[in-house]
Amino acid sequence: MNRASVLGIILGLTAVFCGNLLEGGKFASVLQPTAAVTVFGGTFGATLLSFPMRDVRNALVSLRAVFFEKRIRPEQYIDECVRLSRVLRHRGLMAIEPEIPGMHSEFLKRGMRLISDHMNARMLRETMEQEVHTYEIEQKMIVRVFETAGGFAPTIGIIGAVLGLIHVMENLSDPGRLGAGIAVAFVSTIYGVGIANLVLLPIAKKLNNRLHRALQVREMIIEGVAGIQAGTHPHFLEQRLRCFLEKDDRR
Repeated sequence: MNRASVLGIILGLTAVFCGNLLEGGKFASVLQPTAAVTVFGGTFGATLLSFPMRDVRNALVSLRAVFFEKRIRPEQYIDECVRLSRVLRHRGLMAIEPEIPGMHSEFLKRGMRLISDHMNARMLRETMEQEVHTYEIEQKMIVRVFETAGGFAPTIGIIGAVLGLIHVMENLSDPGRLGAGIAVAFVSTIYGVGIANLVLLPIAKKLNNRLHRALQVREMIIEGVAGIQAGTHPHFLEQRLRCFLEKDDRR
């Protein structure tokens, strides 16, 4: 479980509700089904209209990775590349194939299969770089889904607020209903701004940061595979790959 994601969303929502309580408000005053249906339903509908169903489905699936993210450990990929480099230098290309199923990275597995298939160096690098490019496009589309939803939510909240005020104006003859109607109108705005800035946009930022780290690791793996194919000395290959690590990881 990604503790930062879980703690962040709990802390953000709790701060809003606790602030309301400290001001003398009631917990039930910000729980308005009408406002929730307007904002959440409208935001989801506008997002569906903006993207193909496949992209929206992929975005929903990616939520699991936000809260249950599998930590990327580049060091183990470096160790695997160095070990494979030693195997190739001492035992030859045929000894690589039995090592492939036990690798941790599917991307590294595909690279090593290309080596075992005797693909030339230029085509191998181009193939792996194109795969990284395709992966980047797919992941950026998921980020855009959440960013777009985060842009729609405040506007839908304003629409909900206007609808609530229209209802209030229709009941000016009944002063006892005015306060509750105005409260519902403003709750729509809270839902729209809150869901955008406390949930949707932070999720987009989280996924974008994770994508940046994943691309760094894949670039490192490409260099590792290219070094293995070129017969680079394991020590030099390790030093080269460690340049991709952040300062703390390098230590």
